[in-house]
Amino acid sequence: MADDRQLLTLAQQVRQRAHAPYSGFLVGAALVDDKGNIHVGCNVENAAYPEGSCAEPNAIGAMIASGGTRIVRILVVGGIGDLIACTPCGGCRQHISEFADDKTRIVSLDNDGELVEHTIEQLLPGSFSL
Repeated sequence: MADDRQLLTLAQQVRQRAHAPYSGFLVGAALVDDKGNIHVGCNVENAAYPEGSCAEPNAIGAMIASGGTRIVRILVVGGIGDLIACTPCGGCRQHISEFADDKTRIVSLDNDGELVEHTIEQLLPGSFSL
């Protein structure tokens, strides 16, 4: 399985492809699915705000399209220019929750640039679920 450094590299690379001409806030996500495959996504804004799409659902869509069903680990990076501490937004937390379980880990950077991990329950307590 991919380690956090590999996911960080992939998330940083795909972040550079983000289309964020309105906010300038570039986000990249890399995830590992239940089959061990890696999927990436970046945010894509458009003029019909808020109809853009975030990096996390784009990576999740790539996972689903290739046959994955569960997120094992997802790493998210973002910022304007330099990377900053950036956890998934509320909507993305719900997207992740749909494909997460108690073992899923959400990884991001803290204010010191160190990798930190969270469970979905920590980021989205009491989420909607089936």
